[in-house]
Amino acid sequence: MNYCSVLAIMDLFLPRLLAFLLIGGVLARRNGDASFDQNYDITWGYDRVLSLDEGRQIQLSLDNSSGAGFGSKLSFGSGFIHMRIKLPGQDSAGVVTAFYLTSHSNNHDELDFEFLGNREGKPIILQTNVFANGQGNREQRMHLWFDPAADFHSYKILWNQYQIVFYVDDTPIRVFKNHTNIGVSYPSQPMQIEASLWDGDSWATDGGQTKTNWSHAPFQTYFQGFDINGCSDQDSNIQPCYSTNYWWNTRKYWTLNSTQQRAYENVRKMYLIYDYCSDRPRYPTPPPECPQ
Repeated sequence: MNYCSVLAIMDLFLPRLLAFLLIGGVLARRNGDASFDQNYDITWGYDRVLSLDEGRQIQLSLDNSSGAGFGSKLSFGSGFIHMRIKLPGQDSAGVVTAFYLTSHSNNHDELDFEFLGNREGKPIILQTNVFANGQGNREQRMHLWFDPAADFHSYKILWNQYQIVFYVDDTPIRVFKNHTNIGVSYPSQPMQIEASLWDGDSWATDGGQTKTNWSHAPFQTYFQGFDINGCSDQDSNIQPCYSTNYWWNTRKYWTLNSTQQRAYENVRKMYLIYDYCSDRPRYPTPPPECPQ
């Protein structure tokens, strides 16, 4: 076989091989069997990170010297991001566990889950926040309908060009719609996935009045589920990540369906304890993205 024949065969089969490998990679991510090292790196507190179950579970620890954190190796321009988390038990006042997306830019975008610890016997509070083009201050807080320190639960963020939805397990708890048509900034920068455990006793519990009890240290949070359903994008232009070739961008994910809408309304009626949209001393005129 001459050199030209070899090149012709390569031209014919190489694109098919690459397509096969690409599809295989997507399936591996969606099967949920990725180990931590495949998609994430430790970013700080290296000696307070423990890998368990062959890298399929990570333990972060916090003491009065340091906490710890990790982040995704890639940035993403859209996706349905998730993590399974088990929070510190007992007296965790002042302790903050965070799971979020962030762009690390000057006018940054960020989507936050923050779990605010509490005294033993008092409920842990879940705070969510949305930053777009550097503007945040969109806090919502709620109690949960289970003990998040007793077992693992899934916390998810759907992010496409139409809406951002925060989920606890399969229940939507917050929706942030794309309202750029009325001048509201919408997260549109590539973001990394990050998680951390840190001391927030200056603000996290009772507005900072209840401090961390270090006699209960080390505090430990556990993470599982390191596969990523996301469009990786290292460019500032995330338009390709809005393609409907990605399942989370298809019409099904543009709005909540009727069942999700009922669950969303019910959980907010039962468990929401603070919404910036309703804070009149803070916002005498509600921000434009809020229901009027």
